Amino acid sequence: MDQVPEQDKETRQERADRNFVELLQGARVAVTGVQVLFAFLLTVPFSQGFERLSAFDRWLFYVALVSAALASICYIAPANQHRVLFRQGLKEKLVRRSNRYGIAGALALIVSMTSATMLVVDFLFDSTLAWGTAGVVAALAAWAWFGQPALDRSGQPGDTADEESAGRHSGGGTGAGV
Repeated sequence: MDQVPEQDKETRQERADRNFVELLQGARVAVTGVQVLFAFLLTVPFSQGFERLSAFDRWLFYVALVSAALASICYIAPANQHRVLFRQGLKEKLVRRSNRYGIAGALALIVSMTSATMLVVDFLFDSTLAWGTAGVVAALAAWAWFGQPALDRSGQPGDTADEESAGRHSGGGTGAGV
């Protein structure tokens, strides 16, 4: 007898509830890092040596600070909107919107991490190393967070070890949240 995967037995509302919980769990992971980065950036102008920053480094700091603030807003928005829209029958809309906020938050986080890394490396060493390091950080984050999943979505062959491992752990089916 064929078994129907658990996610196929869900109602639309149950699926929306599950998807929203999964989105919030992902945001909880990211928001902690974003808030630590943001808090650190808020203290930097008050530390010794900040006045020695070049005009370019001050602009880098500005970009890092503002993009960390934007990432915080994007990652916190779904939970706050859920409170405002509680029991309004808009869960599916909230899930779609929360997914967009998560993607925007990740983009803002890439910008913040990259510019903060570039600022520190430029301050400690030189601009050539700073540009190279920032490029590697941005490329790695863009690949890990967007490029690799985009390949998976397009059906391109991926890392077979990952696929085999996922099949073993989930009983051969796809993950419920994917």
